[in-house]
Amino acid sequence: MIELTHNGPVKIQRDTNGIPHITAETESGMYFGQGYAQAMDRGRQILLMRILARGRGSELLESSDEMLEIDKFFRRMNWSGDSSQLVAKLDADTAKLAESFVEGINHYFSTRMPFEFKYLLRVKYELWKVEDCITISRMIGYIGLQQSQAEIERLLVQFVQAGIDRKLLEELFSTTALDKMDEKMIRQIRLGERIVPASLQWNRMIPKVLASNNWVVSGTRTTSGKPILCNDPHLEINRLPNVWQEMVLTFANRSVMGAAMPGVPGILIGRNPDIAWGATYTFMDAVDSWAEECRQGSYKRSQFLRVQWVRFKERREIIKRKKKPDHLEIFYENEHGVLDGNPAEEGVYLATRWASGSGTGPVSLRAIMAMFHVKNVKDGMDTMGQLEMSFNWLLADKNGNIGYQMSGLMPRRHKDWSGLAPMPGWDSSYDWKGFVSHKELPHSYNPKEGYIVTANNDLNALGSVAPINMSMGSYRADRIEKLLKRNDLTVEDMAKIQMDTYSLQAEKFMEIVSPLLPDGNDRAQILRNWNKQYTPDSEGAYIFERFYDALLDEVLGPVMGRQVLDHLRRETGILIDFYSYVDKILLSRKSRWFGDRKREDIYTAAINKALTHEPKAYGSGQKLLLKNILLGGKFPRFLGIDRGPIVLLGNRATPHQGQIYRSGGRDTSFAPSYRMVCNFAEEGLYTSIIGGPSDNPFSRLYANDVDRWLKGELKKVNANPETEA
Repeated sequence: MIELTHNGPVKIQRDTNGIPHITAETESGMYFGQGYAQAMDRGRQILLMRILARGRGSELLESSDEMLEIDKFFRRMNWSGDSSQLVAKLDADTAKLAESFVEGINHYFSTRMPFEFKYLLRVKYELWKVEDCITISRMIGYIGLQQSQAEIERLLVQFVQAGIDRKLLEELFSTTALDKMDEKMIRQIRLGERIVPASLQWNRMIPKVLASNNWVVSGTRTTSGKPILCNDPHLEINRLPNVWQEMVLTFANRSVMGAAMPGVPGILIGRNPDIAWGATYTFMDAVDSWAEECRQGSYKRSQFLRVQWVRFKERREIIKRKKKPDHLEIFYENEHGVLDGNPAEEGVYLATRWASGSGTGPVSLRAIMAMFHVKNVKDGMDTMGQLEMSFNWLLADKNGNIGYQMSGLMPRRHKDWSGLAPMPGWDSSYDWKGFVSHKELPHSYNPKEGYIVTANNDLNALGSVAPINMSMGSYRADRIEKLLKRNDLTVEDMAKIQMDTYSLQAEKFMEIVSPLLPDGNDRAQILRNWNKQYTPDSEGAYIFERFYDALLDEVLGPVMGRQVLDHLRRETGILIDFYSYVDKILLSRKSRWFGDRKREDIYTAAINKALTHEPKAYGSGQKLLLKNILLGGKFPRFLGIDRGPIVLLGNRATPHQGQIYRSGGRDTSFAPSYRMVCNFAEEGLYTSIIGGPSDNPFSRLYANDVDRWLKGELKKVNANPETEA
């Protein structure tokens, strides 16, 4: 036990699984203890994230050209640029508690620094500040979340410039989304960054945050008669430590427990005695681009046939580099964001703005910390609905209520603009007109079905506005809903759903494939008999994936070009995020993407290619090494700094999502990073995490939950550390 003092005694104890329990007499003492415990257990993680978010990797980590591109990306985003001014906008209570959290971090680091920073990198500690918490929260809200939306919008521009027929693009993206798209203007745009620019290679150090499942059922569907809430955020899991940190915070005999985001106070997903909450990403379109006509450092504005040229604001960033000259980077900004180009060179460039970027943070920080006190679903919906980052929040309370609320800043746009294609920046009618109230965003309270499911699918129908123009497919959500249509659900059932590897996507494709499979072919028979489960030993899953790849080649390759398709498939997450839009084409009886070929002929060609592959166990291609964020791959395996390899269950469309691809030149993944089940028939949570409490590779708590996670088992976390199971 660690005993501290901050407005009274503060105790930090560990349960049998090593999870820190912070107990204090005051709320400020509780957050002081949380900050101390975060620095103690995740000091490497939060220090690294701050360095990268500030764009100081070249100065403090390494001076490679790759790191310079990483720094340029983060300087472009400028997440820390206005954070100090925003701290002044915090209400007095939130500011006081956030300061206590920060004091806890600084108290720990005043006497101890992680050995990697002290001896290997020789980084001198700089005091943690509340603005750092805001910067980290912005960083997490963008990476992998809004970034995926920005990538697809950039890809659309490249498709137009590559001459892909508009009718093909409308079939892929939908006619409505591209209704006002100006192809002539888009062809004039000079792109500095294309599909996956080098500046996005920063993610070799930071786990990507992306997909997730969550669902909640009312007492009418459980054996206990009480609600059960489940959440399993699908993130990049092949990084150690895990992106989440499990904690239990207690003061005045009231506890909150669940997963915190290191560097940010409070519990982001979890429960208190009265209410539980979980999150998935929404795919809200909160990032837009405008075409800016530029010359001589100015941009065009046109109103009532009058043309004006307005100077860009210049932001000059000096990036220090270890043992190398400083680098000066100039960013050009206007009301539409940061320009991708140099306006001194005449041409049309893109300016891009993220709604939750500059000017945001205080409201989100207040909402996260306020959940400690919230006691019912309606208040929880109103609290988390105000979060500036876009998430699907599911909630349940001890009185039996369940609810859903989307959060995030949705821009109010021109009525004919979906936000997908860039619009002319010189036309002020396409400027944002403020943001939509969270009360207009999709939401639901005690639906008659007795359950709510979100899995990054399209939930626009639940609101009065349509924040989503590109979502993930509904396969995972549909499968989970099917499994929830019972009236005797238990915690054990929920754990099984979290491990479910059945693919409704494969089911749809196999309806077309099965009649086309040749008789007397052993490999075809394996596919014909496949149970649509993506288990490690499945040869059917392996052959189906060879078929699906071949089908993409047959349909997309001739239009996009083989090299572009291979890059999208092998080196980006675009086809992983938005595969359902491709499936819409692949499953169609007729499509312009088929050219003059019949669907049966295309499928037969893809089947024949797939059957040339020697059958293998699906798990043979699903192996991942869990690498340390700082030292990964730099030391012999026997030291235990890197762990594994592990075999990943599932695929793109299964509830237990298990995807592996490459991004920024390295392997990455989507899988359940943290599993949580809250049963209101009892106290506490059931959880497992792919990792452990500590980021110290030589600690027994570094990866102590990995075996449990691989088996699909859940541990019990209670408010009292002495009662853990």
